[in-house]
Amino acid sequence: MTVAPVPPLPLLASHAAVRAAASRIAAYRPIRVAGDDHINHPPQVAALRRGDWVKLICGASFEDAADVRNLSLVYTLAGVDCIDCAADASVVGVVNEGIDVAASIVPAVQRPWVMVSVNDDCKDLHFRKAEFDPEECPPNCSKPCEKICPADAISLKRVMARGEHAQSDPICDKLEGGVIMQRCYGCGRCLSVCPYDRIRAMSYVRDPATTAELLKRSDVDAIEIHTTGKGTDMFNTLWNSLGESVNNVKLVAVSLPNVGESTIDFMNAIYTITQSHVEGYNLWQLDGRPMSGDIGRGATRETVSFAIDLTSIPDRPPGFYQLAGGTNLYTVDCLKKAGLFKARTLPGTTTNEGIGSREALIGGIAYGGYARKIVGRVLHKIPTQLGSVRIEDHPEYLLEALQEAFTLVGPVKGYPALQE
Repeated sequence: MTVAPVPPLPLLASHAAVRAAASRIAAYRPIRVAGDDHINHPPQVAALRRGDWVKLICGASFEDAADVRNLSLVYTLAGVDCIDCAADASVVGVVNEGIDVAASIVPAVQRPWVMVSVNDDCKDLHFRKAEFDPEECPPNCSKPCEKICPADAISLKRVMARGEHAQSDPICDKLEGGVIMQRCYGCGRCLSVCPYDRIRAMSYVRDPATTAELLKRSDVDAIEIHTTGKGTDMFNTLWNSLGESVNNVKLVAVSLPNVGESTIDFMNAIYTITQSHVEGYNLWQLDGRPMSGDIGRGATRETVSFAIDLTSIPDRPPGFYQLAGGTNLYTVDCLKKAGLFKARTLPGTTTNEGIGSREALIGGIAYGGYARKIVGRVLHKIPTQLGSVRIEDHPEYLLEALQEAFTLVGPVKGYPALQE
């Protein structure tokens, strides 16, 4: 299925600063190519080999079309290598629309790979939604769920039940609204703060047949399979259900948590299942602390610790390794302190060109909640109008959002500083 390209935007004078900043990023990329990577590998794979791959995680369950579109536009201009989104045709469509608009502003921008995320087990935290009936909530509730939600996915309003003004009578008014399903991505923070224990987590599994059809599209480049790491039966079932459709993608990623000593055995079993996929590349996503990057410095430690443990094991399965889960603006510094940022040998070891690895031990970083948070702060400044908000219609906010995205992408890529 081919998606019609978005017509180029008028080259407004107000877009000049955006084009200048994004063009400097695009122009810097070619001189970053190492050795013969640009000849033998796509630029995205060359980035994995160097250790400067960056992926934007829109969210396996985040389906707000306007935000996904604008996030894709901004982070494409910032130079990400991949955009990961829900395995839903409409979501894939708006991701590609955002990429196309970015290319219409800066034609030299590199098109990131589009990745869809699926799961093999309904117990995976990335594939659930919060749910509750607001009419069951006491009208005078302080609404901690609304305050704690990082996605602004809960909206509650107090209304008069009988149309009469009776603010002092809790029987005569109620709460309405609830969870905005397309924005909820399953972080679960609302579950523990509800003082009345009214919020439930509703889990689900993406339909393999629908996913297989998505993989046949020309604008889908990769698939990521989330697994709980507790057994290969469900993974094998999903893999077989996808059938030959996986041969259409350039990259197969497996996102897994740290399950302790059995992690490597589980990974080797998964690799045995997937190694028949010979046309593409393999990537292991190390999900240290899922959906926590927006919390703070401590959140990134678990994924870096996970990376330290795996890179020290000599018989780890082949493929690229990438961090996720708890990643934020502190992740690069944590990797540097561990000696793993763009490193090709383990810290404390010596090697030479003859026996040293030609690839970085850690291929890159995926940013999710924190990446959405810093650009979301800008998106929320845009005045709401009729229809969806298109960030390119507000160049001053687009530039601000691009600068925010650059604070994450720039340190990984090694871009020179953007001037204000």
